[in-house]
Amino acid sequence: MNKKRSEYAVQIDKNVEKFLLKHRWQPIIQQFRKSIEILKKDPFQNSLNIKTMVWTQISYRLRLGKYRFIYRILDDILVIHFVDADTRGDIY
Repeated sequence: MNKKRSEYAVQIDKNVEKFLLKHRWQPIIQQFRKSIEILKKDPFQNSLNIKTMVWTQISYRLRLGKYRFIYRILDDILVIHFVDADTRGDIY
């Protein structure tokens, strides 16, 4: 019997919410929503511009244009936790 894996839930920290609210009229919001839908189905696929963060193997960087979103995959509880978002120069 082939067991289907459940979708991941998404958690977004307050600073990411503030970033999204600040940019609510920009196309980045739609790009972010589309990316979340892809990540919820399979957070380990590579069709998006995602890289593992160098200093830790549990954090990832999602690149959407000039913006970066930092997140962690909590695989044991099926959660994708977005912890930070900003432009390239301000996030690292």
